[in-house]
Amino acid sequence: MKKYDLDGAIRKVPNFPHEGILFYDISSVLMQPEAFRFCIDEAVEYYKERGIDAIAAVDARGFLFATPIAMALDIPVILVRKAGKLPGKTIEKSYALEYGESLIQIQADDVKPGSNILIIDDLIATGGTIRAAADMLIEAGAEVKDVFGVIGLPFLKYKDVLSGMHVKTLVEYWNE
Repeated sequence: MKKYDLDGAIRKVPNFPHEGILFYDISSVLMQPEAFRFCIDEAVEYYKERGIDAIAAVDARGFLFATPIAMALDIPVILVRKAGKLPGKTIEKSYALEYGESLIQIQADDVKPGSNILIIDDLIATGGTIRAAADMLIEAGAEVKDVFGVIGLPFLKYKDVLSGMHVKTLVEYWNE
């Protein structure tokens, strides 16, 4: 695989959305086709032999990365959406935010019992959203062994929250 300066492609925005926060803006990767292609190609190469049956894509930027990866692997995409966005029977889970809670859902019929599902999001911070997604998928009878994110923030200790899952990121930032 060709090396690529993904860190150089990621825009860093200080004091967004709050004072003291450094925001890692994945939209700058989407604006650079070579950077976006690198992310997709790296994930496809890594997961093509891992026996993944489906990808669970976390709303909303996770959709952008999961869909081309799923197409390349010839597997389905399960949408992990904010509450109230999916029709039919759903499974839902709440998870903690910095200032409160949020709720995510999946369509119950999208999960095949016994399937091995990879969860994809653009950025892995605390791991709370991904943990909630994994819990829903497991409740529906699937296995979740792998998580992929373009960016990882290990200083927020997501590996503790996602223990038991293999987390792969393309670039990590170790300071706030």
